[in-house]
Amino acid sequence: MSTHIGAEPGQIAPRVLLPGDPLRARWIAETYLDDPTCYSTVRNMLGFTGRYQGVEVSVQGTGMGMPSAAIYAHELITEYAVRTLIRVGSCGALTESLRLQDVIAAIGASTDSAMNRIRFDGLVDYAPVADFRLLRDVVDAAAGRGVELRVGPVLASDAFYHARPDLYGALAEHGVLAVEMETAALYTVAAQHGARAVTILTVSDVIPTGERLDAEDRERSFSRMAEIALDTAARTGPADE
Repeated sequence: MSTHIGAEPGQIAPRVLLPGDPLRARWIAETYLDDPTCYSTVRNMLGFTGRYQGVEVSVQGTGMGMPSAAIYAHELITEYAVRTLIRVGSCGALTESLRLQDVIAAIGASTDSAMNRIRFDGLVDYAPVADFRLLRDVVDAAAGRGVELRVGPVLASDAFYHARPDLYGALAEHGVLAVEMETAALYTVAAQHGARAVTILTVSDVIPTGERLDAEDRERSFSRMAEIALDTAARTGPADE
């Protein structure tokens, strides 16, 4: 039983969806999973296990930011033998070529966090990237649902209200699609422990124009992202784990 999740052995599936918002975890579980069971209410960071298309899948909230996401990813992998982690979250688009509700898959994550600099003693700028096979499954799942998916790098930031928003334009010029707050930590922890991870994001804000979704839409309306993530999880068989 881990410190921050508290589930019993066997209660969490080998494949887990990771929304930051625990209420989004509950919405995904109650909307899409057959016979969902809540295995964790520790700190109200809800976790559920059920079945999707006959495959056992869990959904675990992670909270906001890389420190919180890293805790849950670490415990899921090391204490519950999770092998596939699929982040489902919101992001702010850095380019006007993206619109509200567009779906992104993060091939890699730049970051302003010091977490990986500390990990490598400041000697290496480690480049956290998605698992290729899992990313390919996301692309195929999106195509199967007729969803136009953008694949590219994102920025994982420590700050929601960034002190240097002027940097967003320079990042966009270098192909960075959006800003969010967890992916660099997730990809790094998964790589460290030999697990597979990918991030799927829905655009909740278009930063250059100021457009944004309201709080209810952020929690409940990201259905295309959730369906792509669940289809991806269902593609993961025992041989992949």
